[in-house]
Amino acid sequence: MAGFVARRLTSALLVVTLTSMFVFALFFLGPGNPAGPVCEAQGRCTPERLAAIERQMGLDQSVVTQYAAFVRGLVVDRTVVVGGEHTCAAPCLGISYGSRQEVTEELARRFPATLSVAVGGATIYLLVGVTTGSLAARWRGTTADRLLVGGSLLVSSVPYYLLALLAWIVLALQWGLFPGTGYTPLTEDPVAWASGLLLPWLVLGVAGSTQYARYTRGAMVETLGEDYITTARAKGLSPRRVVFGHGLRAAIAPVLTIFGLDMAALLAGTVFTEQIFGIDGVGSWALEAVRAPQDFPVLHATVLLGAVLVVVANLVVDLAYGLVDPRVRTS
Repeated sequence: MAGFVARRLTSALLVVTLTSMFVFALFFLGPGNPAGPVCEAQGRCTPERLAAIERQMGLDQSVVTQYAAFVRGLVVDRTVVVGGEHTCAAPCLGISYGSRQEVTEELARRFPATLSVAVGGATIYLLVGVTTGSLAARWRGTTADRLLVGGSLLVSSVPYYLLALLAWIVLALQWGLFPGTGYTPLTEDPVAWASGLLLPWLVLGVAGSTQYARYTRGAMVETLGEDYITTARAKGLSPRRVVFGHGLRAAIAPVLTIFGLDMAALLAGTVFTEQIFGIDGVGSWALEAVRAPQDFPVLHATVLLGAVLVVVANLVVDLAYGLVDPRVRTS
């Protein structure tokens, strides 16, 4: 097991490094000029002033030198010139061109909101989806099976942003069934934290549960046809124990893979959820950076965050396989 973890950590570090290099090249070697927004913010941007700002930001240096400075900033403090000198503490992901704030600090401030949305929504859609899929597989071919599968297809056919927008307008604004949405730090007011996120959790959970219901049903139908399930039934075990105690444990393994990747994507930024329900998280921050004139440090940081989370999610899922399904073991 130790050797397996070491190999996966090594490959994970390689993937994150290559992603960092690719994103750096994409943003800093692309057609856009990172010095352009800074120059325009200072007034009339002449070619001479633009060239001077490029020298101040170090953009006239080689790509290798620029990337080395970025990597070095992850370990030690460095000075970043963006409309003035800024001392960026390690790990330094740069200075936002729009807010002139350290990207690392801004990311740390916004991430708890995204984490709250992601964990709550993922918990609901995993529980609802797996339960619905398991029940549909147990009642395969019956009216209940068709209703569960048909309901999942109906919900999944509605675009998520439209579903979230309608839920906010109808349930929160018109009917007043939910309090005002938004994010309040858990440490400040737990009740306001939960009440402000309740509707986003439910909408995200219901929308996400549909695919898990279908995945779980398909895996469960195949698993319930295995010989050891037939043996368990022949021993006189209750249907609930056969389905949930034996069948679900084996069928849940492929669902974990999808859940790990989905969870990483949610943590990287729930853009539509945060925008519609007024949550100041990583997703809305990334969208603001896209709208702003080439806020490269923010975009770079959010993409790197997504890469790290996907790599970590894959590693956790691989390690969880052996715990969920005894037939799966890492050598």
